[in-house]
Amino acid sequence: MSGTDDITQFEEELPLQPLPLDAWHRAKAARMVGFAGYHMPIQYEGIMAEHGWTREHAGLFDVSHMGQLTFTGDGVDDALEHLLPSDIRGLKPFRQRYSMLLDEDGGILDDLMVSRLGDGAFDDAAIYMVVNGATKYDDIGWMIEHLPDEVVMNHMDEQALLALQGPEAGDALASLIPGTADLLFMQSGRFVWRGVTLWISRSGYTGEDGFEISVPGEDAALLADALCALPQVKPIGLGARDSLRLEAGLPLYGHDLTPAVGTIGADLGFAIQKRRREEGGFIGHARVMKELADGPGSKRVGLAIEGRVPAREGARIFAGDVLVGTVTSGGFAPTVGAPIAMGWVSLPHAGPGEALEIEVRGRRIIATVAPMPFVPHRYRRKA
Repeated sequence: MSGTDDITQFEEELPLQPLPLDAWHRAKAARMVGFAGYHMPIQYEGIMAEHGWTREHAGLFDVSHMGQLTFTGDGVDDALEHLLPSDIRGLKPFRQRYSMLLDEDGGILDDLMVSRLGDGAFDDAAIYMVVNGATKYDDIGWMIEHLPDEVVMNHMDEQALLALQGPEAGDALASLIPGTADLLFMQSGRFVWRGVTLWISRSGYTGEDGFEISVPGEDAALLADALCALPQVKPIGLGARDSLRLEAGLPLYGHDLTPAVGTIGADLGFAIQKRRREEGGFIGHARVMKELADGPGSKRVGLAIEGRVPAREGARIFAGDVLVGTVTSGGFAPTVGAPIAMGWVSLPHAGPGEALEIEVRGRRIIATVAPMPFVPHRYRRKA
């Protein structure tokens, strides 16, 4: 989604389901819209205010539309290494990796997070995975088709998922659950709060420090109330989540990433470790190696835009009179104070500083290929 208009298009197209916190959001006067098949809050006080609060303090996002899956059984690591291009065998307990599902031609079916469980979390399952909400049922079908019978996948559709994001998120969460202060970026663990078992990772989708918290749906409102009672925390909607992730240079599946594009052009090669590139054995390996050897035909890039007019998804990108790409996400960036965008541009025109033009409402606006992120990440890593 690249803004309010892109979210509201789902409202009448899908039969909408409520999330565990539906009544909680409505009690806080959230503006609810349809997204990925669910009623979801786009804003409470306003996107600009919520964006700024998250950058300065801590915002609580309901991302329970995401798919939460666990995997167990003999050979689970080998089975997932066939499905994913990332190193699963080398994933240590309580560690998390960003990865992708690729199709037979190397196109991106989804991007996801995969974690090695421990401490008996989720009935002693071996692996925990979070996939995108809009694609979760397709992902589940794809994985069922390609997993061996010995590996059991469980869709935890009764779990809620909350994201606490912002520079004060660490202190806020530690005031409720002290052990979370020891987590570093992409580390995770099992915690117990008021008798409720939580799986918490230090990760998120805003570029800020923060956490994602898997909680039983029946306990989600209790946890959300406790977090929002803290002075650092306010509830934040989908609108600010989108503007924050765009400033952080993070792609959105279905917009910046699709089955038509590959991992190397998407600048996601970091998710394919050296051993996996060399050994292969995963679906889509041939395209990854071809793009590494020959270069991709086009590349996902950031675009800094002159003036105040934003470029939205689908706008055409030109170098002179030559069509060289398409905007896939765009909008006004509150922290930057100007419009920014993300798009796919043919490789000869994708270098930093390349001067381009974007067609918006029949006229051209000036844009420059810019390095991402637009706003530096502030993840909590080891010193």
